[in-house]
Amino acid sequence: MPYIAIWIHAVWATKSRERIISKEIKPKLLAHMKENAKSKKIYINEMNCEPEHVHALISLSADQSISEVMQLIKGESSYWINQNKLTKVKFGWQDEYFAVSVSKSQIASVKKYIRNQEEHHRRKSYTEECEEFISKYGFDKYKI
Repeated sequence: MPYIAIWIHAVWATKSRERIISKEIKPKLLAHMKENAKSKKIYINEMNCEPEHVHALISLSADQSISEVMQLIKGESSYWINQNKLTKVKFGWQDEYFAVSVSKSQIASVKKYIRNQEEHHRRKSYTEECEEFISKYGFDKYKI
């Protein structure tokens, strides 16, 4: 058995960045995404969301790719939301996402950052956070 320690901080948004994840939906959605991930052997260490986006700290296994994990989490959760009619309009995620590696020494601070999203977004919008990520990690500018 290979021993792998690849940590990814992933961030993705709702279609058109719609602020559609209500306080009522949030706990159900997070619980469902974690349970679904677990059933697919995707290890999510920390996860939180705001009305228009999700942050997750994910540990990849030897046979997983970032694109596969993101597709499994995003695709199934949007299907589940729509099947259960949790939103008044059809729910969807944007195709794009951020995914950056996290060193072992930074895991605790990334977990804290994810846990404190509500507080963080009192001071900074999701758009500002995206611009900060693009700058910090040297991504070419694109809409997420």
